[in-house]
Amino acid sequence: MVKLSPGSRRDGRFDETDWWRKGESMRKADIANEIYKQVGISKNEAADIVELVLNMLKAVLQKGDSVKIAGFGNFVVRSKGARKGRNPRTGEEIGITPRRVVTFRPSQVFKKYVNS
Repeated sequence: MVKLSPGSRRDGRFDETDWWRKGESMRKADIANEIYKQVGISKNEAADIVELVLNMLKAVLQKGDSVKIAGFGNFVVRSKGARKGRNPRTGEEIGITPRRVVTFRPSQVFKKYVNS
């Protein structure tokens, strides 16, 4: 059974306005602490769950696959080719090596929530 705290709503959606400090960054520890409060498991278990989820996301993305979270968004790995760049200080031309980058595309639901 999930306990409801000031930061949660009966309809299952989360309302951060009661607990989050505006202008500050959220850390893994903050997420784990909120899981601890709402679910009622130990702080260590909550921290382990957060770490497990993040490690699963990293492993999937490292393989080059996408992560799609309904109502939140998609994490996609893109390959960028080699290209020429410039050192902004000296203007000297340098080569930029090919690499893979992770991009996040928020869902429409998430965009509406952020903009409301």
